[in-house]
Amino acid sequence: MMSRETRNIGVPVNPPPSTCKDIKCPFHGHLKVRGVLLVGRVLKRLMKNSVVIEREYVQFIKKYKRYERRRTRIPAHLPPCIDASVNDTVRVAECRPISKTISFVVIERLTRGEST
Repeated sequence: MMSRETRNIGVPVNPPPSTCKDIKCPFHGHLKVRGVLLVGRVLKRLMKNSVVIEREYVQFIKKYKRYERRRTRIPAHLPPCIDASVNDTVRVAECRPISKTISFVVIERLTRGEST
C-alpha cells in the first residue's frame, strides 16, 4: 500500500494511525473542515462509509422552570482510516455537504464503547 502523509486539518486532534485512499477523508483526501466541532455517540453504522451520531443535551423550559433532556441525531461520513463502531464516542467536524443529509465528518474516536 502506498504511504500517504497525514494532512494537518487545523484542529487539535490525534491523527489516525492508518492511512486510506478516501477522497472525502480530511486527513488523507481533499475535504476541508470548518465551523462546529461536536462530540457524540455512534448510534448506527448501517451505511458503507457513514454513521449516525446521537448527542444528548439539556434544555431549560422557562415556563416550568425545569430542565428536560433532549437528543439529536446527526449523520456523518466515516473515513476508512478511523476505526469507529457502535457505542464509541467520536468527535465530528462540520464540512461541506457531502450528500443530501451528510454535512459532518468523523475526525477522531475518543473512547471505545461497551458491547451489549
